[in-house]
Amino acid sequence: MQNRIQELRKARKVTQQELADALRVTRQTIISLENGKYNASLTLAHKAAQFFGITIEELFVFEGDENL
Repeated sequence: MQNRIQELRKARKVTQQELADALRVTRQTIISLENGKYNASLTLAHKAAQFFGITIEELFVFEGDENL
C-alpha cells in the first residue's frame, strides 16, 4: 500500500520526529511508513489523516484487486 505521508509531511515542513510525536509513534514507524515497509493500523491511519486534514483514502493508496 502506498501513501502520501512523506509528500504531505515535507509540504508542511514537519520533521519525521515531529510527526511521530503528534501521532504518538516512534520516528522509526514514520520512516517505515514512508518507505512502504509498514502498513498503518486503522487507528494510526485515522490519526495521520486527521493530522493532515484529509481522508484516509486521500492519504493511502490501495494497490490490490481492482474488483474489491
